[in-house]
Amino acid sequence: MTLGPIAAGLVVASAAIIGTLVYRSASSSAPSFSEVLRDDHGGTTTEDDGAVAEDDGALPGDVTVFDDEYPGVANLDPDLLQALREAATDAADDGVEFNVNSGWRTPAYQNQLLREAVSKYGSEEEAARWVATADTSPHVAGNAIDIGFDARAWLSEHGAKYGLCQIYSNEPWHYELRPAATDNGCPAMYADPTHDPRMHNDGHVRPSRPDPGDPAGLSQA
Repeated sequence: MTLGPIAAGLVVASAAIIGTLVYRSASSSAPSFSEVLRDDHGGTTTEDDGAVAEDDGALPGDVTVFDDEYPGVANLDPDLLQALREAATDAADDGVEFNVNSGWRTPAYQNQLLREAVSKYGSEEEAARWVATADTSPHVAGNAIDIGFDARAWLSEHGAKYGLCQIYSNEPWHYELRPAATDNGCPAMYADPTHDPRMHNDGHVRPSRPDPGDPAGLSQA
């Protein structure tokens, strides 16, 4: 059967309209890059989910310790940030880049991560092995960084030279500043945050520099 000119035109127009509608539907359902924010435990959060944005400390991919435009980096303790940048500059000679999975966080962001951890691990007790409360987290105080995968081996070997120490055995990404480590090496790691005395304190995070009488004084996730 051969379609007349008018019928053929209607078929072409209909196909174009349907194609446009399908394209718009697919485009509207996919979040843009700016809507998707990563946390240090590998999850994703969108602004439409209720939640955190870059102002809360959430970071997109490929952020480095030199990216001051992100509050998650800029609001870190200045001494910690300086040590990280010195280490990153030297690591670059070995072809290693210091990406930041997570740094400073607002209390709201920290509380959200804790809720997600409880949901993931099934209990508050198990979640506490990975995520601290907003009252005790050194991230909220700007005293901790979760470093990207590529820099972890380099930091594990060279971090003490800059006062940068892994704090928990179960978190190879979590580093804090321990200035005494430049002379004495990093203190022994806690098995996980539940063994850290700061996670059971009066609700106040201690400064990143430990007390002389408390050389291991740390803070978590």
